Amino acid sequence: MTVEPKTIRARDLGLDLPGTTGPLNAITDVAGIAVGLKTMIEERPRPGRKRLVRTGVTAIMPHAAAAEPRPVWAGFHRFNGNGEMTGSHWIADGGYFVGPVLLTNTHAVGIAHHAAVKWMLRRYPRTYSGEDHLWLMPVVAETYDGLLNDINGQPVTEDDVIEALEAAAGGPVAEGNTGGGTGMICYEFKGGTGTASRLVEAGGRRHAVGVLVQANFGMRDWLTISGVPVGRHLTGNRLLREVGERGSIIVVIATDVPLAPHQLQRLARRGGLGIGRTGTVGGNSSGDIFLAFSTAGERPLPHRSPARFSIEILNDDLLDPVYEAAVQATEEAIINSMVAARTLGGTEWDRATVTAIDHAALVDVLARYGRLRD
Repeated sequence: MTVEPKTIRARDLGLDLPGTTGPLNAITDVAGIAVGLKTMIEERPRPGRKRLVRTGVTAIMPHAAAAEPRPVWAGFHRFNGNGEMTGSHWIADGGYFVGPVLLTNTHAVGIAHHAAVKWMLRRYPRTYSGEDHLWLMPVVAETYDGLLNDINGQPVTEDDVIEALEAAAGGPVAEGNTGGGTGMICYEFKGGTGTASRLVEAGGRRHAVGVLVQANFGMRDWLTISGVPVGRHLTGNRLLREVGERGSIIVVIATDVPLAPHQLQRLARRGGLGIGRTGTVGGNSSGDIFLAFSTAGERPLPHRSPARFSIEILNDDLLDPVYEAAVQATEEAIINSMVAARTLGGTEWDRATVTAIDHAALVDVLARYGRLRD
């Protein structure tokens, strides 16, 4: 058996990052959330194809242990709209979604949506096999991995999506070249899946805010880490100098703070501040799409809810620590996606080699600016 080396994360390098993290420093620090990953990395092209498969699926499941599907209050924000997130119109109007959130590549949105419907029908037969004529509207979001992955071969299958859903569990989340982030690029370094969390005091109680990103965006010159213009120093192995930014980022913010949909929409907007801290200007070709949801206020599906019901929400005047937590965790999740990633490409079937950020070089730059922990 091959033992994988321990994944290095930003804090392992001594980066001076603000805030108090949860025990896992991951979206799974929010109680009840599970994450599953299907990672697809192949060494040779499939028959009849000229490119390699390097892609996958990330599944985020709120209320993962619930025996019946549970709506979660949610809010959506489009910072730059060159991307897709299914179900977002209903989130904007209805203020909630039901089921998993899936992240994958641009050309796998359809199969992921189809597979998620099938999985939910199987997972919750008592709910969806009756006479209620219930509809399913899974949330599926994407970023483009066509430089490193045979995206036009559409290698993701229904079984791959279901495998990610079945793998969903609490605990640490593997980052970098994993799940939907397998073939993604961030600031012209290898990027992908990243996660982080913060613990906050709000309204006299301790809460968690967790973030998971699929990071596939940014130009090298823009890259900023802990306020340091890292991209101006680490200039080797650039990819996009002539074509400009062609990437995207999905930010999923989860919390157990009791929030109403309008508050969650405001929380989702803070994803823009989080990605902005890393230097992006939100390029024209970038799809920067953010989803926020709360696991608080658990309730049955609307048709099984009473005619009138009450929900608990946090006073708006107390939201600043929650906003700060979301911004901090988004920034750190993006950095983690790069620090954890590994170089990919460089074979005879590749258009390019996408290098992982050099840990020693990154630490050296940050040390020169005094941005490492004492």
